[in-house]
Amino acid sequence: MTRSMLLASVAGFALLSTPALSEDTYDLGEITVSGNLTPLPLSRSGASVDVVDAEDLDKSSSLARALTRVPGVSLSANGGLGSTTNLRIRGFNNSYIGVRIDGIDVTDPSGTQTSFDFGGFTTGALGRIEVLKGSQSALYGSEAIGGVIDITTPRAQELGFSGSTALEAGSFGTYTGSLSLAQKSDRGEVALTYSAVTSEGISARSGDSEKDGFEQHMLTLSARHEVSDVLTLGGSALWRDAEAEIDRSPTDNSGENFTDQTGARVFAELATGAVKHTLSFSKFTSERRDPGGWTTMFDGDRKQFSYLANADLNNGATLNFGLDRTEESFATDTDSGAYDTNSAFAELQLAPAGNVDLSLTARYDDHSIFGDNFGGRVAGVWRVTDATTLRAVIGTGFRAPSLYELFSPYGNSALQPEQSRNAELGVEHDFGGMGMLKVTAFYTEVDDLIEFDGTSTACSSGWGCYAQVPGTTVSKGVELAGQYDLNDRVSVYGNYTYTDARNSGERLTRVPRHDLVLGVEAAIGNRASGSLELQRTADIVPSPYAPAGHKVGDYTLVNLSASYDVTDTAKAYLRIENALDEDYETAGGYNMPGRSFAFGLRAEF
Repeated sequence: MTRSMLLASVAGFALLSTPALSEDTYDLGEITVSGNLTPLPLSRSGASVDVVDAEDLDKSSSLARALTRVPGVSLSANGGLGSTTNLRIRGFNNSYIGVRIDGIDVTDPSGTQTSFDFGGFTTGALGRIEVLKGSQSALYGSEAIGGVIDITTPRAQELGFSGSTALEAGSFGTYTGSLSLAQKSDRGEVALTYSAVTSEGISARSGDSEKDGFEQHMLTLSARHEVSDVLTLGGSALWRDAEAEIDRSPTDNSGENFTDQTGARVFAELATGAVKHTLSFSKFTSERRDPGGWTTMFDGDRKQFSYLANADLNNGATLNFGLDRTEESFATDTDSGAYDTNSAFAELQLAPAGNVDLSLTARYDDHSIFGDNFGGRVAGVWRVTDATTLRAVIGTGFRAPSLYELFSPYGNSALQPEQSRNAELGVEHDFGGMGMLKVTAFYTEVDDLIEFDGTSTACSSGWGCYAQVPGTTVSKGVELAGQYDLNDRVSVYGNYTYTDARNSGERLTRVPRHDLVLGVEAAIGNRASGSLELQRTADIVPSPYAPAGHKVGDYTLVNLSASYDVTDTAKAYLRIENALDEDYETAGGYNMPGRSFAFGLRAEF
C-alpha cells in the first residue's frame, strides 16, 4: 500500500516538472463524455445525463449524499460514513450501475454482485460527475442496466501551475483534507490529488452505542502528453486504502474491514487523416479483508484491452467503432472463478437536420460462459426551438451473473444473464437564461432478475443461494427538475421523481415511490452566499429481512450551507446536514447520522 502511494506520488511530481504538455481542450460544462462513445455537446446528445460539478459537491459531506440530489437517484446505507452504501438509479441498485473514475472501471469483481460501494467516498477529491441514466449496455456492456456514473478527478482550469487545498472538521469526530496539484500547457496536462478522511463515526447498528469509525486515504493521478501532431499519450491511476469498523452481529459490535484498491489506465491516440484511433489498457485490483469474518478475504481483478476508432464521414456524420476484451477474476478463502468477454461495437452519429441529432449504437458481446449477446440503443434529440428540446432513447441492456453469484458457496451455475429493455422521453425548456424546466418519463423492464433466495436448494450451501426471479421486473416513472433565478442574487431549484418498481405486482424493496428536493440559493453581499434545501423521501417498502421495530419509512431532511470568500482565492464554509435531527433508517436495523455540522476552508493557488 505504501509502495503504491510512493510510486504514484513520484510519477506525479516527475510529470509536473515536465515542460510542454498538452491536450485537445473542450468546455466540460457543455460536453458529455459518458453519453456516447466519444465526447459530444450535451445539446446534441439524446442520452439522459445529469452533471454534478464541484460547486454541487461542496454542499454535501459524501459522494452518495451529493448524488441523491440528482433526479431519480436514491440511497440506502448500513450506517454512517464508510458503511456499505447502495445507490439506486430509477430503482436499480449498485449491481446495475457502471462506475468509472478517470476512465477506469472501479466496480469490484469480488463483490457478491459486481458493483461499486459508495460508502467511503467524500467529495473533496472529486472534480466533476456525470450521471447517465437508463440501460447503457450498448456502450458499456454488462452492469449498466440502470445507468453509469462517470467520475472525473480535479483538473487544471488554466495554463500554468495551479493547485487547491481543503480542510474540514465536523461532527462525529470527522476530519477531511485534500491537496490537488496540476500543470497545464499548450501541449498537455497532469494532475495529482491526495485526500484523507478520518471519523469516529456513529454506531452502524441500531440499539447499540459503540461508534464505528472510518479512515481512508486516496491518491489519483492523470496526465496527457502530445508527442507530435498525430500522437498523444496519457494515462490515469488511483490508489485507495480504507479501514472501517463494523458491527458484526446484533450481539457482537466488534470487527474491522480493510480495503486496498489500485487502478491504472494507459492510452495512445493516433490521428490518421479523418480517423482517430485510441488504444488503451486498464487494470483494477481490489483486496478486501475481514479478519474474524466467516470469509476473511475477497480479491478481485479486472484487465481491459480496448480499441476505439472515430471517423468523420460526409454530411457531418460520425462513425465510432471498436473492440474490447475484459478479463475478470475473483478469489476468496475457499473459492475462485474467472471469465472473460470479447466485444465489438459501433455508433453512428447523424445530423439529418440542423436541429436534429441521432445516434444508433450496436454491440456484440461474446461471454466465455454465456456466449453471444446482442444489444443496441437509438437516441435522438430535436431542438424544436432555441428554448425547447425533445429527447428520446430506446435501448437494451444485460447483466451477466457475478463471479460470486456463480462460484461461491451460495452460487448457482444454472444462472443466466439478466436482460433489459429501456425507453424514455423527455422535454426541456429554457426560460431565456433565467431558468430551466425538464420532464422525463422512463420505463425499464428486466427479465430473469437475480436475487438471493434463502429457501433455494439449487446450491450446496445449506443456507440458500442466488436464483432467477420469475417474471419481468418493471420500473417506470417520471422525473421533473427545474431552476429559476428570482433575481440576480436569489435562485430556487427543485426536482421530483415518481418511481413505481415492481416484480409480479410486488413492489421492489428500498425504492422510494416519491423523492423530492427543494432548495433556495442566495448571494449575501459581495462575498457571502447561502443555501437552504429540503429532501423528502416517501413510500418505501422495507426489506423482508428488516428487524422488528425498524425505522425504514418516510423521512425529511433539511440541509443548510453558507460560505464566505475570505480572499479572491480562499473561502470558508459551514454546512449543517439533517438540521432537524430526523431519526430515520434507509436499511432496516442500521442508523443514519443525526444532525451534523462541518466547518471547512478551501483555497486555490
